[in-house]
Amino acid sequence: MAGREQIIDDMVLAFENDDSDPNLCSVFYGARGTGKTALLAYLSYRAQQEGWITANVTASEGMLEDILQRLNESAAHLIEKPASRRVNSVGIAPVGSMSWENIDVEFEGANWRTKMNALFAQLEATDTGVLIAVDEVDASFAQMTELVTTYQHFVSENKKVALLMAGLPFRVLALLTGKSTSFLRRAAQHSLGSISPTEVKEAFRLTIEDGGKTISDEAIDLAAKAIDGFPFMFQLVGYRAWNASRQASEVSIEDVERGAKLAQEELESRVFASTAAELSRGDLEFLRAMNPVGTTTRQELAARLKKSSGSISTYKKRLVEAGVIEEPLQGRFEFALPGFGRYVASLY
Repeated sequence: MAGREQIIDDMVLAFENDDSDPNLCSVFYGARGTGKTALLAYLSYRAQQEGWITANVTASEGMLEDILQRLNESAAHLIEKPASRRVNSVGIAPVGSMSWENIDVEFEGANWRTKMNALFAQLEATDTGVLIAVDEVDASFAQMTELVTTYQHFVSENKKVALLMAGLPFRVLALLTGKSTSFLRRAAQHSLGSISPTEVKEAFRLTIEDGGKTISDEAIDLAAKAIDGFPFMFQLVGYRAWNASRQASEVSIEDVERGAKLAQEELESRVFASTAAELSRGDLEFLRAMNPVGTTTRQELAARLKKSSGSISTYKKRLVEAGVIEEPLQGRFEFALPGFGRYVASLY
């Protein structure tokens, strides 16, 4: 959770205090490897510590039923679920038999909102909040839209409920701009980008020391350079360097060098390859024309690609929305994924 302290503090404060805190409806977006899934899981854990029941799911067509089942599991110690039994099958020969299944008598056939309202009613006595966390949001799923529109009703009915969602920038954008999900435009939006070198070094040292080992300043500097502010690389470099140190009491420079090499190979196969696979040939040509480790201007791209300003804008918009590049200053582009520029160049 290095570099995410402020987000975590704000969210925990929302869980502790105010049912109307705007952070209780939050959207987290960033490129692959920026820690979206890990952050959602951690925030759910902190919500549980504050007495909330939680459901962590991935966006899909079956997500609403999954949410309901996960919440009922989380609230099992707080609620009583009325159930009955009915015959499921009857066997005649050679030995007579009968099997049963449990059914929810009161809400059989009810829609998701009705079933959720029944859950809220049982939780009111204990003032227990409900947190729904959805990873890999995708507006193309009909149940994604149903979740958002129903959540809006929960809020207007003063239910104690929170909705946290995370996804790739272009998918989050599609959700925010949808006609039926415009409610989300008022949600708190958090862009998960790089971690500062200072935060990387501090968190790396503390993690090593908390594990009972030591590490030199030189080894930390080397690790920070390999990580380059990328949360996924932070995990990989740390994990591989720690394992390389085996039973030694110190994580050495050699351990970090070995860990960084293995981490880079994993980053390319697990993040860069899947990101590149989603890009068009024109997108990749645009990226190859960029400076892989620095800033590229609009004029430089137009000259290298021999394309008009309008064409440059089209590619830029798509790649920014995909979380591949960013435009810190107007007309100046950089890679949002550290090391991805060199990877794209190596493909050709």
